Amino acid sequence: MNIILNRIRPFLLTVRHALLFVWQSSPSLAVGNIVVRAIQGLLPLAVLYLTKLLIDAVTEGLKAPSGEASLARMTWILAGLAGVAVTSAILTVVASVISRIHAQVVTDHMHALLQAKSVEVDLEYYENARYQDTLHRAQQEAPYRPTSILNALLQFGQDSISLLAMAGILWWLHWGMIPVLVLTAIPYFFVRLQQSNRLFTWARERTPLERKAWYVNRLLTQATAAKEIRLFDLGPRLRQWFQDARSVLRRERIALERRWALAGLVAQIVGVAGVFGVYSFVALRTYQGLLTVGDLVIYFQAVQRASGFLESLGLSVSSLYESNLFLTTLHEFLGIQSRLPESAHPKLFPQPITQGITFDHVSFQYSHEERMAIRDFTFTIRPGEHVAFVGANGAGKTTLVKLLCRLYDPSGGRITIDGADLRDYPIADVRGAISGIFQDCVKFELSAKDNIALGVKSPDVDLPAVTQAAKQAGVHEAIERLPKGYESMLGKLFDGGHELSIGEWQKVALARAILRDSQILILDEPTSAMDAKTEAELFERFHDLARGRTAILISHRLSTVKMADHIFVVDHGQIVERGTHDELMRQQGLYATLFLTQAQHYQ
Repeated sequence: MNIILNRIRPFLLTVRHALLFVWQSSPSLAVGNIVVRAIQGLLPLAVLYLTKLLIDAVTEGLKAPSGEASLARMTWILAGLAGVAVTSAILTVVASVISRIHAQVVTDHMHALLQAKSVEVDLEYYENARYQDTLHRAQQEAPYRPTSILNALLQFGQDSISLLAMAGILWWLHWGMIPVLVLTAIPYFFVRLQQSNRLFTWARERTPLERKAWYVNRLLTQATAAKEIRLFDLGPRLRQWFQDARSVLRRERIALERRWALAGLVAQIVGVAGVFGVYSFVALRTYQGLLTVGDLVIYFQAVQRASGFLESLGLSVSSLYESNLFLTTLHEFLGIQSRLPESAHPKLFPQPITQGITFDHVSFQYSHEERMAIRDFTFTIRPGEHVAFVGANGAGKTTLVKLLCRLYDPSGGRITIDGADLRDYPIADVRGAISGIFQDCVKFELSAKDNIALGVKSPDVDLPAVTQAAKQAGVHEAIERLPKGYESMLGKLFDGGHELSIGEWQKVALARAILRDSQILILDEPTSAMDAKTEAELFERFHDLARGRTAILISHRLSTVKMADHIFVVDHGQIVERGTHDELMRQQGLYATLFLTQAQHYQ
């Protein structure tokens, strides 16, 4: 008994959550759906009863052909049947419209939940393959499963009402027919439950392969890899990879379908045997004169409909069970907890920062890597100071930016701002004090104005403020040359869009950061796509626009950091040198070697 309860409780809990999602999306549509389905469930009883009355009236009329009373009675019964038919047609249309509208509302509601959680989870999860599997399953199933559960429950309720009505009719004839129909319907029900279990298990096991197929499909169909695919003629190879993955998925799914078809056929044969056994019983009673022709018709229809309702009931329950299984993925996704906890007693973030930023013996290791990304980082950045971190790619420069933005927490040591641990401040306040421009900056396919205005939370940003930020970033002239100026769409994803160069896109990102007007400005390889002249012009302006703010520059181009107040040289996750440009050149260490090596390319 406890085993059964342990299985039923999670099922009921998931159904409850699904109905809560449905109800939250639109209570009025949910109520409308329930009322319409309840009325539809009673209509078959009215049809059967009126059909019996009609047949009995016709039988009486045949015995007395001149009887006007029988003719009038038949007329009224036919009118009633017509009324029920019209009502049924109207309710079918209404139910369909409500169901479709509700499905759209629920789908949008579920997408909103998924998007909110996706934004909420830590950056670390996006670098985890298991999380990507969970997210993929949630995106595939969650938008429509709650609606599926609602429809299954509504269909279950409608079928239950109709089945009870048919059971009442059959009970009047003989109670034994009811358990016969129920028992012969059970095998098909269990086949459906087993099918749902196997489908769920297979889908979870094959999520990585399905994600690979979708990934290859995106490479083939989106602009991200279009140039490389054409240049290296990768189309045939990528198409073959996609076909290989899909053939495995298709072959296994077809094997499951064949197995289910055979088991379902056997189960349905058992059900058919039960139905015809009851038919035989009803026909025999009629032949013996114990039932009228009208009784024969109504009982035959009652048996037929009861069998159909039992099958539909089984489908509804198995659909509920299947959706319950797949919705566990949604709960798994929504249950993901941040590993960056908020302080129980948060401190007010300093406005402005007066003491500076300190990394105190900070070390960090990514969960999916064995090596330490950074080790024993110790330094202080004073308010308003411009510092640079230089070194080869992979040295650990970007990791310290992620830690400062509190996208991760240190594995060891601590980061402080004005003497307080970064973890003591609200995460939103920490990130709100920082503007960042990264090498792989996002190309938002929006208007030029909206692209830059994303730098602030307010949805209404004055065009003069946007224009000023664009001028400081050096992208104003490029935007002005577009047909609609700041209202021009950027990118080629939508009609009328205009593509920018990579350097211009980075300048747009820089303008976005400038508009944010934060205390700390981070530039993580922001000029990697610019030519030397454009780069030099940008950095001359950079020191002016960052005056009064703390600026952190991440770069492997040493020519861009000469004007920094302090330079840290990072190598293999450690700070190996520090000082001004002149001091580091005099040391004749790694910095001087790298600087002179790079300078040769400009001579």
